[in-house]
Formats: sequence, C-alpha cells, structure tokens
Amino acid sequence: MSADRRLIEFARQMRREPTPAEETLWRQLKNRQLTGLKFRRQHPLGLYIADFYCSSAALVIELDGDSHTTPEGETHDRLRHEYLRSLNLSVIRFWNTEVHDNIEGVLELLIQACLERQGLRRRCTPVDHRPH
Repeated sequence: MSADRRLIEFARQMRREPTPAEETLWRQLKNRQLTGLKFRRQHPLGLYIADFYCSSAALVIELDGDSHTTPEGETHDRLRHEYLRSLNLSVIRFWNTEVHDNIEGVLELLIQACLERQGLRRRCTPVDHRPH
C-alpha cells in the first residue's frame, strides 16, 4: 500500500522537527545500534505515520505526550492501534517522560520486543478498523 503524497511530506516535516523525546530515542535507535536492526523514524504506514518503525520485527514505537490524554487523543490512538494491529504490527507506547527519565528501561523493553518479533512481517492489506 503506497502512502499518499501529503502523508509523506508531513512525515518529512515531522522528521525535521522532532520532539525532545523523539530526538533522545532516535540517538539510540539510528545506525542499527539496537540489536543491529534498522529503525525508521516518522515512517508512513498506510493511513498513519509511526514515530518509529522496524520492519524486520514488525514493530511500531509510539511516543506519547499530553495530547494523548484527551478523549479525542485516546480515541485516535485506539483507532490507530487497531489499524496497525490489522497490519500484523505490534505497537509499543511510551510516555515522553519515560524516555527522558528511564531511557535504559525503554531500551531493554525494546530489545526484548525486537528479539521476540524478529522475522515477523506486516500484512499489506489492513482490516477495516473504522467504527460502523
């Protein structure tokens, strides 16, 4: 499934303007530093942009801030999570504060998840996740 041009451009813009938590985690993930796996940041996946994505582990990492605590944010996150799961992707969420306060713990959880999921592949066709 090809990402729409607007989504690709928005992902590029987001890569140019990362949040402090994204910068912190990216320094640990880039250049195959974590378990030798390749991660991408602000990567379009169908209808959404993943904060971080590892294709060889079929893993999405999302970093959450205050906007995710609103009812609208929670609904959006739930729909996004269902959509990504329909692509056979595992989604791990961390609060921005976790990345800043406990980067070692975050990395340990990511290593474990990557090792468990290594070799899994994402499905190309999503399951309809929208409310009927």
